[in-house]
Amino acid sequence: MPELPEPVMKIVIAPDSFKDSLGAADVAAALALGFKDVWPDAELVQCPMADGGEGTVDAILAALHGEARSTLVSGPLGQQVKARWGWLPDSRTAIIEMAEASGLQLVPVELRDARFSSTRGTGELMLAALDAGAQKVILTIGGSATNDGGAGMLQALGAKLLDAGGHPIGPGGLPLSVLTILDIKHLDPRLADVQVEVAADVDNPLCGPHGASFTFGKQKGASPEQIKQLDAALAHFADVAAVVLGTDRRDEPGAGAAGGIGFAAKAFLNATFRPGVEVVAELTGLAEKMHGADLVVTGEGRFDAQTLRGKTPLGVARVARQFELPVVVVAGTLGEGYAQLYEAGIQAAFSLAHGPMTLEEACQQAPTLLRERARDIGRLLQVGLGLETR
Repeated sequence: MPELPEPVMKIVIAPDSFKDSLGAADVAAALALGFKDVWPDAELVQCPMADGGEGTVDAILAALHGEARSTLVSGPLGQQVKARWGWLPDSRTAIIEMAEASGLQLVPVELRDARFSSTRGTGELMLAALDAGAQKVILTIGGSATNDGGAGMLQALGAKLLDAGGHPIGPGGLPLSVLTILDIKHLDPRLADVQVEVAADVDNPLCGPHGASFTFGKQKGASPEQIKQLDAALAHFADVAAVVLGTDRRDEPGAGAAGGIGFAAKAFLNATFRPGVEVVAELTGLAEKMHGADLVVTGEGRFDAQTLRGKTPLGVARVARQFELPVVVVAGTLGEGYAQLYEAGIQAAFSLAHGPMTLEEACQQAPTLLRERARDIGRLLQVGLGLETR
């Protein structure tokens, strides 16, 4: 009898970006090269992903063939930046990526200061969407440089945040400590007719040990003492807002996302929340791409216990679980608690570095390291399948 042809391996490659290194599409392409080294005939389906942080606009526009637009707005520290956003004309939907206007990647490491970085630019993007006639705004809020509770966004949209002397408070989270008057009568009236859907990658509350400041303040340039000050300032903001609104939203899941802009979106924009990775997976057709697959590979820059709060690898694993597919993660680093993800449908995780190296070296060598790691994983799978390694 003639020999049956060896079945073609199908691998779905669905990573997030590697912050400060490679975009999700480049990560997927590098991983695909590594698997191609082992399985030249494999079907390699690249599906770049995002969870609400940087790269989300690109992922959604690619899936829905929308228009890329740009607007000059205020950056996190007040500098002007040209921020990209997406427009879906058929549904009059704007996709606003907070990271484009208020993102951590816009601020050099030595200048990052969570006390005074502002979300005003994100509010200015929302104004551009309103001017375009948006009926729906998908606001993705990951990757921020800010810790101001969304105060800057509200100011851009017309709200007045004043101190005891009736003067506007300064930009950033720390000036919220002197907030006395919160006047929302002049919020842009067009917001009342716009559906705001927030795509968030975390579910932290606004304040406390798991809140915006204590969880994310360090990476945004805050010292331990400044983190305490910022947390107290956000709590004061929530106190003032509760008096104005008659309800307190600080402890709702996602209120602490992106330095607390989730709080402002919930409290003042009546926004609905969905996990960012769920929104992107739906729009990119990730589930459909997994039909008939043998393996799913995902990844992110740092894979740790924080991933359990709704980041891309967890979201990809949840989709893969529907098809009972194994999931492997490739990450820049494996952080504390990463093994908890094994109980969430991820079978294995691999770090990029093959020896001691600086973060700068790892970022520079990322394409090569990703290819090498994918090749190693492919060869290991060949052993497990009883196939001869090449």
